[in-house]
Amino acid sequence: MILASQVWTDVFWTSVVAGGLLAGLPLMFTALGETISERAGVLNIGLEGMMLLGAYLGFVGAHDTGSVWVGFLSGIAAGMGGSLVMIVLCVWLGLDQIVVGIAITLAGEGITSVLQQAQFGSSYPRLGATPTISIPLLHRLPVLGTSLFEQPPLVYLAFAFVGALAWVFRRTNVGLNLRAAGEKPEALDAAGVSVVATRSWAVLSTGALAGLGGAYLSIVAAGIFTPFITQGQGFMAIVIAMLGRGRPLWVLLGSFLFGIVLSLSDSLQLAGINISTDVVNMLPFAAIIIALIVFARRSYLPPALALPYVRGAR
Repeated sequence: MILASQVWTDVFWTSVVAGGLLAGLPLMFTALGETISERAGVLNIGLEGMMLLGAYLGFVGAHDTGSVWVGFLSGIAAGMGGSLVMIVLCVWLGLDQIVVGIAITLAGEGITSVLQQAQFGSSYPRLGATPTISIPLLHRLPVLGTSLFEQPPLVYLAFAFVGALAWVFRRTNVGLNLRAAGEKPEALDAAGVSVVATRSWAVLSTGALAGLGGAYLSIVAAGIFTPFITQGQGFMAIVIAMLGRGRPLWVLLGSFLFGIVLSLSDSLQLAGINISTDVVNMLPFAAIIIALIVFARRSYLPPALALPYVRGAR
């Protein structure tokens, strides 16, 4: 009896960790992109639309070619295409970032729904399982073994990217320029560095990561594309980025925790707990509200966030 209980406990926590990682990766990619954008002073409300564009084109790329890497690259390209709208309208022309971001989200929802209906109709084709790589010895560890150390290659690259981005923020001129663009853009301009170019590259990076997050969601996490598949994850990523205070490692942790909440329904089923689907779908947004209540005062936003920069203006 005790042995059976221990096996059940191991299976349950393995499911929790695996589900948190699977659902958290799209959030992490997107939140890291928003972190870059916010550091440079651009509030990207259009993440939801960029994720949807990346999810759709990423799925189509993987479905038509049979290569997940083509799908990931397609998703990146789609997200970058969406970010070009924000670069032109907000960074170059100085229009309201919130209004433009909402427009991008609405456009992404409409465009992907129409394209999915036009290409697949009422059918929803699925992709096969994504190949994984096991880390020798570590993948045999109880609970955490298969959950963390038997994953698709992109997961390991994502962890490496978090460390690399933290190093860029702290140790390089690129990170210093990004911070200056969000805090003192006039000082960056006086130093001879273009604020517009710095913000443009930041927003483009945000679009690429949001598109990659959407592609991972449809190719790996779900294996299918359906309209509105993101279900508000773009907005969750904005909150995670704000609460992460510009620190990639905190963004990683926050994404994993919210990923656990998103995948909670599967874990509850393993535990034999029957709970309404509506309640389960509500839990991520309830967690967002609780996190904002508890940690919002500790969040940090750059002084020039969402403010267009006009050279020479004071």
